[in-house]
Amino acid sequence: MLLFNKKNNVLLWGVTALLISACQPLVALKPAPQPPVVVQTDADNGSVTTAEAVVAIETPETVAEHCSEPTDLWSRIRSGFQLSGITHKRIKSDLDWYTRHQPYLDRVAERARPYLHLIVEKVEQRDMPLELALLPVVESAYQPFAYSHGRAAGLWQFIPGTGRRFGLKQTWWYDGRRDVALATDAALDYLEYLHKLFDGDWLLALAAYNSGEGTVRKAIRHNKRRGKGTDYWSLDLPPETEGYVPKLLAVSMLVDNPVAHGVTLESIADEAFLTTVDVGSQIDLDLAAELAEVTVEEMYRYNPGFNRWATDPRGPHQLLVPIDKAQLFQANLTSYPDNKRISWTRHRIRSGESLGIIAERYKTTIPLIKKVNRLRGTMIRAGQELVIPVARKELSRYRLSSNNRLSRVQNTKRSGKRIDYHVKEGDTLWEIAQEYKVSVRSLAKWNGMAPRDTLKPGSKLVIWTKETSRISSVNPASFTHPFQDTTRRRIGYRVRSGDSLARISQRFRVSIDNLKRWNDLEGKKYLQPGQRLTLYVDVTRQTGNI
Repeated sequence: MLLFNKKNNVLLWGVTALLISACQPLVALKPAPQPPVVVQTDADNGSVTTAEAVVAIETPETVAEHCSEPTDLWSRIRSGFQLSGITHKRIKSDLDWYTRHQPYLDRVAERARPYLHLIVEKVEQRDMPLELALLPVVESAYQPFAYSHGRAAGLWQFIPGTGRRFGLKQTWWYDGRRDVALATDAALDYLEYLHKLFDGDWLLALAAYNSGEGTVRKAIRHNKRRGKGTDYWSLDLPPETEGYVPKLLAVSMLVDNPVAHGVTLESIADEAFLTTVDVGSQIDLDLAAELAEVTVEEMYRYNPGFNRWATDPRGPHQLLVPIDKAQLFQANLTSYPDNKRISWTRHRIRSGESLGIIAERYKTTIPLIKKVNRLRGTMIRAGQELVIPVARKELSRYRLSSNNRLSRVQNTKRSGKRIDYHVKEGDTLWEIAQEYKVSVRSLAKWNGMAPRDTLKPGSKLVIWTKETSRISSVNPASFTHPFQDTTRRRIGYRVRSGDSLARISQRFRVSIDNLKRWNDLEGKKYLQPGQRLTLYVDVTRQTGNI
């Protein structure tokens, strides 16, 4: 450390800045603070002697010492790149897009902030390219609750089958595909497997991560038969996969040299933010948040794998919490034995109730009710009492639970007329989309689903349609509008062998004319087995179950 007269300050600080810039990462962060000015004061009166003011400046030796440690996590990631230097014309369009969307980069960096250090450490422990820590940017934009039209979930976008293949549990309570720590382990396991399968070629491994190893191997065999190259850039792959690897390489280029590309990266400290605490049993997530002194929303964001108001009774029993809260959380947990970490209520069984009805009422599952009450089967009798686990607070408090996330999606205001549809046995998204003349993808999006998801009878779908419902064309004199008559119910009926309009009208006590109008059957004489019909029936006139 040398001291120089203030009149030389500008010149000498400029030299120092150059020395420091030689080792600083090429990250356009917020402007760095000016170096501290050290001034001499009059020993007697404490006044500043302006003429003798000096600045502290670092020598090349102290600069080298300063350079020995990365300033932030981006520097650490950059130092572990193994795919640098790869160039191809297909990368340019993605690179151009990212450089034009600085706000997007800011949002992604902010989402990544809690998780990135954990992921970087896991990648480093396996000596894998640190470009892989950027893969969730491409997969999910670092959104922990991301769910794609292809049924992929979480930061690493596992589809259900691949998730189970790599040990990610998926239950009503919990989806391991969204568990940040476990899904990262599974993703790196899969990438290591693919890297070995494709003889150490990371680009082929990444392509297979996106489209499946079978797709990539088929493309390789195809090129081999035709004497073509078998590297990633030579293969004929699905369009999404052809764009997948260039996106990751484009992101890596930005991180490697943001200044050259005219973007900035929000600084993320190179220090652990989250750590794992083993709670040992099921726990209400509101209670966990209280004991860790974080908000319920933060608890869900750190642990997005949990679907409901509590952790899975069968585990995992680990929670990620901020490292500065871990000791406090552990200490507070000791005052809550296992049997106090969940709230309970007693339910007296009424005539006609089943375990399914009770489970739905209390937002829990039949297996859990059976386990808690030591029931071997599903037979229960009126008057019997059951102990039911329940949330300690109103369910609306658990804003990031699966049900509340779905509710916000479904209640998003969109253009057109909203219709609430209750799913019946045998319904499919395709059939409902056909009936209301909307696309399957739109219907799935409005309801937080993927087009290939199965439907659960009794669940609700929201449909937005610009067309007038076909029931509005019904003659008011012959039929009361179903949404104005509480005794009428809309039902779906699948035509069986031997059915006719006359037989169906007699069974449900509706007119043949109405049957035709409701289902656009004017001029049609015959029904086909398996055909779907819509009926609006008077429940007070039905003799059997509808």
